[in-house]
Amino acid sequence: MIIPKESKLTEEQLDEVVAIVGEYGCRVQPIVGHHRTIYAVLGDERETIMVNRILGLDYVDRWDAIDTPFKLMDLKSEMSHHKVKIGNSIVGESPFIIAGHCTIDPKNPNMFIESAHAVKEAGANCIRGGVWKPRTMPYAFQGDDKSIKILMDAKSQTGLPVDTEVMDDHQLAIAVEAGVDVLQIGARNALNYSLLKQVGKATADKQIAVLLKRSMGMGPVNEFIAAAEYIAAGGNADVMLCPRGTSPTMDGYRNYPDESITPLLKEKTWAPVIVDPSHSVGRAKYVPSAAMAAMSYGADGVIIETHSNPKFGIGDDPKQSITPEVLKKLIQDINQIWTIRKQYSKELSPA
Repeated sequence: MIIPKESKLTEEQLDEVVAIVGEYGCRVQPIVGHHRTIYAVLGDERETIMVNRILGLDYVDRWDAIDTPFKLMDLKSEMSHHKVKIGNSIVGESPFIIAGHCTIDPKNPNMFIESAHAVKEAGANCIRGGVWKPRTMPYAFQGDDKSIKILMDAKSQTGLPVDTEVMDDHQLAIAVEAGVDVLQIGARNALNYSLLKQVGKATADKQIAVLLKRSMGMGPVNEFIAAAEYIAAGGNADVMLCPRGTSPTMDGYRNYPDESITPLLKEKTWAPVIVDPSHSVGRAKYVPSAAMAAMSYGADGVIIETHSNPKFGIGDDPKQSITPEVLKKLIQDINQIWTIRKQYSKELSPA
């Protein structure tokens, strides 16, 4: 990993670096941060002569060798200083709450707008809304391209950033062009490496964050982080990891709750962890407890399906969306847990 002396390399300097590493079968991927750009060398970057040639350039501050499969997502990499900024929030400095409909109903746009205002009033930092939805059966409602306008209207009216899921290149292009702030990669695509590469490339330099959900069948924690590495290696390090329940299911819950992997993730990667209790437990009455458990485990925030009138929603909203009133109380409880966590952190920190 190349760290320049200035905030970024000039075009001429970058061209020179690219030419050098190219001689050794490597390539350079700029990773744009909010204050500094670093340059990941991808390939067999251990070639001594190549490293020495890079270090001999007067505009290079240092070369950080990362002895881990995760060159960018590793907690020990230079990227550990990277901050994910969404709207006016820096994720991790305070609880980051994403809330809104599972699915936007294009036939009833006012209902989504109403919920958007309500979740803002409740204290959410970002609005979620499903423009497109993966469905088990091909005959179920799959979403509508036109719903992107409803989502962006909510952003315009509330001033909050917005989040939606994309599943293919077509949806990705529409969402990026519209100016969506957070692109969600769902559980079914969490190991779709071709899509992850495309997402990283399409969102590089655009200040669009990516919320990567954990696949229902994901095993080791390293597999989850490796999936995030595909996005970062594509050019976008604004990645957040989202545990959302796995298989096999637990009786009474939609999936097997996995918020407890949060500390394991944080031991290995700097990426913020945003837990999805709605899909984890799948029933509105269990969501608040699951959300508080996630925060107790050290999550940086939660993404919660919320609807102003769930019984009139579509998709998963009728069974697993909480109301804005419940969300408001939950956010208050989450803030208390955050305060307690900070106190414990101070007490456990070495003097």
